Amino acid sequence: MNIYRKKLLWKVLLLIFAVVIGLGSLIYTHDLVDSLKEEERKKAEQWADATRRLVTSDDFEFLFSIIEDNTTVPVILIDEEESIISQRNLPAAFATDTLAMVRELKRMAKRNDPISIELPNGIVNHLYYRESTLLRQLRVYPYVQLAVILLFIGVAYVAFSASRVAEQNQVWVGLSRETAHQLGTPASSLSAWSEIISSRYPGTDIAEELPADVDRLSRVAERFSLIGSKPKLMPDNLPALAEATASYLRKRIASTIDLKVADETTGCMAVPFNAVLLGWVIENLVKNSADAMKGTGRITVRLSENSTEAFIDVEDTGKGIPRKDFKTIFKPGYTTRERGWGLGLSLSKRIVEEYHKGKVFVLRSEPGHGSCMRIILKKQV
Repeated sequence: MNIYRKKLLWKVLLLIFAVVIGLGSLIYTHDLVDSLKEEERKKAEQWADATRRLVTSDDFEFLFSIIEDNTTVPVILIDEEESIISQRNLPAAFATDTLAMVRELKRMAKRNDPISIELPNGIVNHLYYRESTLLRQLRVYPYVQLAVILLFIGVAYVAFSASRVAEQNQVWVGLSRETAHQLGTPASSLSAWSEIISSRYPGTDIAEELPADVDRLSRVAERFSLIGSKPKLMPDNLPALAEATASYLRKRIASTIDLKVADETTGCMAVPFNAVLLGWVIENLVKNSADAMKGTGRITVRLSENSTEAFIDVEDTGKGIPRKDFKTIFKPGYTTRERGWGLGLSLSKRIVEEYHKGKVFVLRSEPGHGSCMRIILKKQV
């Protein structure tokens, strides 16, 4: 199991743990609310019973103490003609606002069945009640609590992600600058040796190919130096860049692999890009496609456009990419090769998205039927 699968597994486990905690909190609070609701109903029934007994009993002090003891549950007492006799624990303004009192009575009737109070003279009054303010707040509390926790987790995640990205950027910049520095010295030395060999052995294969490889090494050093700085983007000939990159790679991949460039553009695109870095991206994608084939197949670098964007599609007839790995392949360290470093696509994504403000992604792929990687660049306005 690679590091990204483990990372995903941990995220799933933490999510399940968080859901269990959240559901546990909601279930516990729901049970607590039900218990308190039952207690408030009993309190309302006691209040009704005290009101009924107050008519016939001589122990007024005890009964009044029961009635006065209700300081939380809002109640309204009405007679048989639905006239309001008394109320308790309602806003003071209700005492003078009859319309508000009637509306509150209707709300109580919808929420709870009234408690009937049968008096000795045959008159039946009705006591309406609703949940106390404390109970209503308790019902809402777990949702507010979960919302606050989720907000805190979200803010913390964004902050830590931003910090991690900043650290990764520093590592990329430092590594790129050091690599460019380390490659610079041997490249200069090899350039001198290339000139000596060309003068001593003119017309030989080594005299013709060595300068190209030395130039290639110098370009690699230049690429890393550009990664460590802010490269300049200039409008240039995108089809010419694709053809030059393909021409270089044809000699360095299997001869049984057919590599071609299909230019479907109008020929007058104004696309700002850095030729050194974008050529590196195309090279990485083509090499990955070549590695996905068993020594034979076809790779097409297809250029197209619309009114605002230019597209570079690298299509191959290789083994394809599973859909679950469409995003993972761009993560640092992800590779399917035994000795691969897993940095090519990650570096390509950084070049396209960070420096060119474009996009690179798997456009389509099917295991056993090849794949197509797409680069999107914005045209110059």
